[in-house]
Amino acid sequence: MSKAHRGKGIRELVSAGRGECPVCKRSGVKILYEMESGGQKIQICKTCKAAIKHGKKSLA
Repeated sequence: MSKAHRGKGIRELVSAGRGECPVCKRSGVKILYEMESGGQKIQICKTCKAAIKHGKKSLA
């Protein structure tokens, strides 16, 4: 089973893949999931990705 969003694969990213999520504005979370917003790709956290998929949040 793939573990692409865990430790070893994200160490070479800037700040080890951590930052502020543009959707929920939380800081220090892993920003590893790509979503399409207004023609551009943005990186969001795992919680926001699941909420958008289930219709509980939107990329406004």
